[in-house]
Amino acid sequence: MAEAIQDNGRTQGAQAAIDPWRLQQTSFEPSQRARDESLFALANGSLGVRGGFEEDDSPSDGSFLAAVFEKNPIHYHERLSGFARSTDTRVPVAEGKGIGVWLGDRRVRLDQAEWLQFERSLDLRRGALDRRLRIRTAEGQRIEIRAERVVPLTQPALLAIRFSVTSLDYQGPLTLVSFIEGGRQAVEQGDDPRIGVSGGQGMQIFGLHADSHGAQLSQRASGSGIEVACGQAHRFPTGDPTEDLSFVEAQAQGTRVEQHFRAMLQPGRTVTLEKFVAYVVDGDAATREDRLRATLSEATAAGFDGLAADQADALETFWRHAELSIDGDAASEQALRFNLFHLLQSAGRNGVDGTAAKGLTGEGYEGHCFWDTEAFVLPAMAFTAPEVARAMLMYRYRTLEAARGHAREMNHQTGALYPWRTIDGGEGSAHYPSGSAAYHINAAIAYGIGLYLESSDDLDFLDQAGAEMLFETARIWPQVGHFNPRRDGAFCIHEVTGPDEYTTLVNNNYYTNRMAQRHLRCAVAAWRWLSGERPQRMRELSARLKLDAQEIELWQRAADAMYLPYDAALGIFEQDDGFLDKPRWPLPVHARNRHDSSQSSEHRPLLLDYHPLTLYRHQVCKQADVVMALVLAGDDIELARKRRSFDYYEAVTTHDSTLSAPVFGILAGEVGHADKAWRYFHDSLRVDLDDLHRNTDHGVHMAAMAGSWLGLVQGFGGLRVRESQLHFAPSVPQAWNGYGFNLRWRGRSLRVDVSREGATYVLRDGDALTIHHAGRALELRGGQAQTLALAQLGKEQVEESDAVFPRPCQALIFDLDGVLTDTAHSHYLAWKRLADEIDVPFDLRTNERLKGVDRAASLDIILESAAAPFTAEAKRALAERKNGYYVAEIESFGPQDLFPGVRELLEAARAAGLKLGLASASRNAPALLRKLGIEDRFDYIADAGRIARAKPDPEIFLTVARELGVAPERCIGVEDAAAGIVAIHAAGMPAIGIGDSRVLDQADAVLPDIAALRLEDFVST
Repeated sequence: MAEAIQDNGRTQGAQAAIDPWRLQQTSFEPSQRARDESLFALANGSLGVRGGFEEDDSPSDGSFLAAVFEKNPIHYHERLSGFARSTDTRVPVAEGKGIGVWLGDRRVRLDQAEWLQFERSLDLRRGALDRRLRIRTAEGQRIEIRAERVVPLTQPALLAIRFSVTSLDYQGPLTLVSFIEGGRQAVEQGDDPRIGVSGGQGMQIFGLHADSHGAQLSQRASGSGIEVACGQAHRFPTGDPTEDLSFVEAQAQGTRVEQHFRAMLQPGRTVTLEKFVAYVVDGDAATREDRLRATLSEATAAGFDGLAADQADALETFWRHAELSIDGDAASEQALRFNLFHLLQSAGRNGVDGTAAKGLTGEGYEGHCFWDTEAFVLPAMAFTAPEVARAMLMYRYRTLEAARGHAREMNHQTGALYPWRTIDGGEGSAHYPSGSAAYHINAAIAYGIGLYLESSDDLDFLDQAGAEMLFETARIWPQVGHFNPRRDGAFCIHEVTGPDEYTTLVNNNYYTNRMAQRHLRCAVAAWRWLSGERPQRMRELSARLKLDAQEIELWQRAADAMYLPYDAALGIFEQDDGFLDKPRWPLPVHARNRHDSSQSSEHRPLLLDYHPLTLYRHQVCKQADVVMALVLAGDDIELARKRRSFDYYEAVTTHDSTLSAPVFGILAGEVGHADKAWRYFHDSLRVDLDDLHRNTDHGVHMAAMAGSWLGLVQGFGGLRVRESQLHFAPSVPQAWNGYGFNLRWRGRSLRVDVSREGATYVLRDGDALTIHHAGRALELRGGQAQTLALAQLGKEQVEESDAVFPRPCQALIFDLDGVLTDTAHSHYLAWKRLADEIDVPFDLRTNERLKGVDRAASLDIILESAAAPFTAEAKRALAERKNGYYVAEIESFGPQDLFPGVRELLEAARAAGLKLGLASASRNAPALLRKLGIEDRFDYIADAGRIARAKPDPEIFLTVARELGVAPERCIGVEDAAAGIVAIHAAGMPAIGIGDSRVLDQADAVLPDIAALRLEDFVST
């Protein structure tokens, strides 16, 4: 597979070779087998079939049914009231794709054969998998195998395969052994909670049968009692030269049923077998058998071509409404389509089965459904396949009674509390601090209901299911919060866990409170609509739920009085009441959220190495929490507050969850961090294609896949829903020429195309529609295109009266070169001299790239134009030579070389009681300060010799803050380089830029020179 996944995992290598409608491989790497089985899996919401080979055995292969799971007891040494007693665990069902190939009396084994040619293609447009393999067997015989596969979206649980064997030089008997294997065990999933902790137990077999007409195998899950029947049937294509492929024998014993078919092969001849595998779960044994027989009969009548055509039609309908395009980046276009395809095929679509975090592509997370479904996957489906979004919500309605039961377990007398992780509706988490305490799941489901209603205007759903879910879940909030007299009667919510699982059991988690406020208002609106429009239904519902106007009024008061913690000194929203009081995580979190080439190839979450209490005692976030709230429910919040909150929480977030990057990317784009928006988008775009978290083996990441689509539409497209109307604020990443996407909205289909020239909106079908572009209302009529210029997000748009300055501050941390004195020309002369000596071109433009960069990194930039590479030892010698030239250049420096105003500023800061630190990329900083006569003004000096990672890494600023004994948020950084500004923000500090505002546009304030820095403008007493 070396050619298949390369260039950071991008399929097919070179950009020009990428087909944006296909995921293709041209070689096979055994060590990546499990990952590829996830990537090339097919599913239809009920059945999932991993991408293993029909003729080969793989311990990581498998097939799954959404409706089939095992129930395992949870064992505690101390089980207290309300603890979950059991957990659901997805288990593999009978594997039906197997077709063994025998040449004469020897089975063809791929691990013993020489692979002459291999290619595999997942056709995203048609929803089909196609594979060709040309081999020379251990006996020297050359054959070609072709396998085509579909799992039709239009069928409940059916797999269709067309399997062909062509002889290249073999002459003799060919036997195809088509089988169903029922002995697969659930994977022992170990201690990684991202995978699961149960497993090891498979389905029990209680029925086997095989004859010339077909084969059947029945299984039972001992814990849950679920029974499933799996059967196979075959067809020989009419008119194919395989008419003499005939049935030989059938076997049914142990854990397997088989049917054997034989034909004579000769060079140039092809033998083809069509195989159909069906699964039936519900009903008694006789009913299952009847349904199995009927399904297989219909499948054989349609044939592989008929089922493949049905699948292509279903995908054509989907893509007509969900089409997207990227101008100038075929790899990203392919990845977005790949992600959206997996969302469509693994999302629950029958209103009965849920949508698991890993879809139907593997056993990761034990097949559990989380809040990811409503917060990430459902929005993508609501705008592309609303009928699927509705079915996803109907699954939650089906499990509402279980949610009521869970609420009683948690001592709530009324209402419903949806579980953190589940398959069949009950709480499956043994760790309640990060499980049942995550009450925000109720709010996420309410968010999904609200978004679906907005996008579909499906008021029948509100009547039939949505309102009841909103009411029952809303009832929980007054039971976990109260109107707090210590906070002037604000409604406070206690002892809950937000999305950040590295901080649990807190009061007033900002995300939870914000989403609860939205939830309560949505429930009140639903009550009012039903009371006015469908009063009879409202009376019936109120009587059954014992719901009255007084309770509704309580919800309204709680929403209006909701406490939303905000730190005025920092100008940011507090994650919870105690988060900002904790020390920061002492080890570098930035290495985990950095987006440069030095990032480790293995992303290892902190939770695998540290006790939860260790994490809980620090400011460290697993994933977006406050940032998540600002994306999902932040429309009425000033951009400046969003930006400051983004900067602060980015510095303490590890992104150990794949849910984090897409949310950070969306907010980064909104607040003007275009480069970060792009990098975070790419992190979610290729989570599985590049296996960024090293666990795609266990299934794809549904939420991250949805997050990449949201990153395109909500991030770059700026889509928000406000007051039941679509609002757009598009921008174009530097890497693209443009992009486009389709949306479904209230029975209409909308096309949006964005380029640097502007955004074009076309209402492709449906009635007239009012949308908003950059705050301007736009009336669309069918078929007419309207183009508007893109709005630019300027600095003034994120500044308002509640500015970051002045602010309480205990320390100032300065860069040296370009801030306190000018050594830039001395550096330039030294580098220029070295470059001339080694015959490497160097000019002022290249020199500009060296600002804020340490010596070794600067040398690497200069050597980019070298004719030949330099060894590490040679580079060290060159760096030392340059340093000698620089030291000679600054030999004559003295106090007269300080910038005007520096000495006065340092004295004023000292008089105000501020601590002073220096963070310089130069190893010569201490010597230079002595020459300038200000070394004694600083409480701590850090240079490149004291740190491991240079700017834009925040290590040097965090080191200075730690040595000063001042929390980073109580420091102000002063820099003249863009890399330095990034480092300051990553350290959680506000940044003052000295120099060109166009270069330093990410700074919180930009001054022309240090003399313009008046302490009273930036530091409050």
